[in-house]
Amino acid sequence: MPRQITAYTNPLVKSVRDLRDKRHRREQRRFLAEGLRILTEAREAGRLPVMLFFAAASAGHPLVRTLVDEVERAGGDAIETTPDILSKLSGKDNPQAVVGVFEEFEIGLADLDRTQAGIWLVAERLRDPGNLGTILRTGDAVGAGGLILVGECVDPFSVEAVRASMGALFTVPVVRCEWGDFLVWLRKGPGQLVGLSLDTEDDYRAAEYAAPTFLLTGNEAQGMPDGYAAACDLLVKIPMLGKADSLNAAVATAVMAYEVLAQQRG
Repeated sequence: MPRQITAYTNPLVKSVRDLRDKRHRREQRRFLAEGLRILTEAREAGRLPVMLFFAAASAGHPLVRTLVDEVERAGGDAIETTPDILSKLSGKDNPQAVVGVFEEFEIGLADLDRTQAGIWLVAERLRDPGNLGTILRTGDAVGAGGLILVGECVDPFSVEAVRASMGALFTVPVVRCEWGDFLVWLRKGPGQLVGLSLDTEDDYRAAEYAAPTFLLTGNEAQGMPDGYAAACDLLVKIPMLGKADSLNAAVATAVMAYEVLAQQRG
């Protein structure tokens, strides 16, 4: 049976609240995910929280009951609490009905099978958690094999990135690595590295993409370094017909990913 926590001073509340901070996530190797939709996506992807906090008012919802039952069967901890404590955990005035604490899951380049998908997403020094989450959603939508984060990218397990991914963090494999390691791994097998760049005349719709295609998106403010661009098999640009000189990184990735998907589907 779920236990109850109703006191702000409960040490578990503080410990879980601390997971909003990157340092504490690293120490505990755990992260937060909020909302019934995201936690249901995680459950359907085979990942259950080790702790599930839920409001008493939502206990009768069939999806909440399913989560509680499965968490407890898996040996996790289901905790009934108050909306105020859920707000404290989530940092939002209008908290979601459920908050889950998950063990971090990380894989390396060696765990990826490039033959399993025709599209792979690569982001270099991505800084904005909203962009990261949106790129994950795009990856899920186009059936990408995974998202490879190169260099000092924003933490994919931050509350903001998890929220923006709308559950895609649990369905799209994420790898964090350095550029040199990625390039060595990439060149050991098939794979066309395609960079998004303004310094080319090649239109993204005129290019031909060979599976598996690795789409490289550079840093939001600076784009990709010259050395990274030089390592690409192909540089393409999305035409800008207005006054803006570039698209948002996540939007550009989505535009490119769907063009690649369209070509690969014939």
